[in-house]
Amino acid sequence: MNAPALNWLWLASLYGAASVACFIAYAIDKSAAIHQRRRIPERTLLLLGLGCGWPGGLLAQRWLRHKTVKTSFQVAYWGSVVLNVAAVGWLCTLN
Repeated sequence: MNAPALNWLWLASLYGAASVACFIAYAIDKSAAIHQRRRIPERTLLLLGLGCGWPGGLLAQRWLRHKTVKTSFQVAYWGSVVLNVAAVGWLCTLN
């Protein structure tokens, strides 16, 4: 495999693993909300999304119907998506 293909494979693997972790965090937080247990801080959910997990966060929001109504969270979430995509795009131009 050539170097660019390995870079894309690595990036896809990073997004996949981070998305799974982010989805699980949202699911745990949703369960905690339902059962009135200690919640995962929104900052943690946003940082997981910023760290390439935002696709999993988006999927969790839609499937679990979690964090979709709170406007301040949605603004911060989409801001983190833009930052992540911009940072990854910038890093891809360095090669």
